[in-house]
Amino acid sequence: MPMPRSKPSSATASPASSSLAPTRLLVITNGIGEDSVGAELVRRLPPSITAHAYPTLGSGQYYAGVCEIVGPRASLASAGSRVASGTIAQDVAGGLLGTVPPGLAFMHRVRHAYDRVLVIGDFIGVGGCFLSGIRGVTYVDVYKTGYGSPYLGIERWVIGKTCRTVFSRHPSLVESLQADGIDARAAGNVMMDTIPRAGIDIKSLRTRPLAVTLLPGSREQTAANFALQVDALRRLPEALRPDVFLALAGGVEPEALARAANLAWTGLNFTGDLTIHAFRGALGDLLDESDVVLSQAGTATIQSLGSRRPVLSFTRPGDRVKRHRDESRLFGDARWLVQDDPREIGDALAALLGNDIDRTRRGGIGQQRIGGPGAIDQIIASLRA
Repeated sequence: MPMPRSKPSSATASPASSSLAPTRLLVITNGIGEDSVGAELVRRLPPSITAHAYPTLGSGQYYAGVCEIVGPRASLASAGSRVASGTIAQDVAGGLLGTVPPGLAFMHRVRHAYDRVLVIGDFIGVGGCFLSGIRGVTYVDVYKTGYGSPYLGIERWVIGKTCRTVFSRHPSLVESLQADGIDARAAGNVMMDTIPRAGIDIKSLRTRPLAVTLLPGSREQTAANFALQVDALRRLPEALRPDVFLALAGGVEPEALARAANLAWTGLNFTGDLTIHAFRGALGDLLDESDVVLSQAGTATIQSLGSRRPVLSFTRPGDRVKRHRDESRLFGDARWLVQDDPREIGDALAALLGNDIDRTRRGGIGQQRIGGPGAIDQIIASLRA
């Protein structure tokens, strides 16, 4: 992978070349959902900014065809998911600690090669910048919500030393950073600015009064999740049967889903006793035409809730109870959480589909808790400043 050229010093860069040269931006993300947000943001950058992506975990497939990918990437057994108990110990046993030095070494080498550095994710990315000598970071915190743990003292100190601007999701988080003299802003939820769309006419596929979108996730349980969701749909009475759509995450093979759910994949949709229309990169189009979302995803769940769509999810044995409890503080009644039993999932789905008033109530809670769009313009303006 070619390394970006070093940033010229003020002594060698002429005024003309400085004014004409594009701003060189490094985007650091640390997970599949963060990659999707980062890729959508890069797509919307003006021509005056040239971006490279450093997805620290996984293949970085969302950046493919969007911008150049740089840096070493860790491959973890958990794929970064912390839903199940014991994933941290599993990752450590699988070599997690060994992935840290190469990443820090790369960041140290390129610390002067970019005009701007954008971190999207949790505090880990900021911590990596601090340790590798990168300063003046623009940090988009997509994790802390204002409904859970506040910033710790050590986090505020490192952020203050490392970041030029911080975009947080809740005014209370911003106020705690501003009290330490940090330029922090609550401009909206960038995840709501970066919902992928493909301009597909989903309405033309509608045949029934209601519609459901399936989000089975993007990790090793995806096929099993999809099979459970399909089994639940099969249990619905005919009067409540909805149109069904599937948002395929990058890297998920539909053939594997079809086998798990005893359906056939035609190359366009799933067929059998159910018809399921599947699309990649079109979550926003699907949400526009959906009444309920069945989701085991992360970022896409938040985007669904923020779009006023109630979400039905299920837990599995071995899940971290704290994770679900923390999420429920934020989501409230906008997400209905049940056990991984197709009958229980089906009953909850029937209740949601059969009650327009309750769906509207839950959707309103989701939109209020998640927050609306509006951050992306301010983030890009900050990168240009």
